[in-house]
Amino acid sequence: MAGATLALIRCAGIAWTLPNSLIGLFAGLVALPFGARLRWRRADLALVFQHWPWGPGGAITFGNVILHTGDTLDCPCVTYAQRAGLAQTPAIVLGDHERAHVYQYMVLGVLFLPLYLLCGGVSHGNRFEQAADRYAMTGRGWWPF
Repeated sequence: MAGATLALIRCAGIAWTLPNSLIGLFAGLVALPFGARLRWRRADLALVFQHWPWGPGGAITFGNVILHTGDTLDCPCVTYAQRAGLAQTPAIVLGDHERAHVYQYMVLGVLFLPLYLLCGGVSHGNRFEQAADRYAMTGRGWWPF
């Protein structure tokens, strides 16, 4: 019964964040003729568009869709605290960081983007980014509140 309950909760989260996922899906589909490749990452509960051709590099998540400029999410990256010069922590795995955002989206659904922006957008001070970095470092603590 526990497996069926977990599956039902996941399905509810995927449905709740579907409007956000559609943003990512649209952006990913537009990128396919420009070299993006689509794959499913079961561990992340996400569609991933690799080799997404626009942006400064790295990845961005919209619901259950991750847009990634590189070859694989299984690559090291620095935390937001490291980028800001505030910490000397070891590198994290980009896919773990983005998985935390997928979980955050699945709980907050359509509220995620407004809350994310209210918390500071893409910056070290954003509690969503801090939680995603924490999750990538420890495997726990993806919830930002």
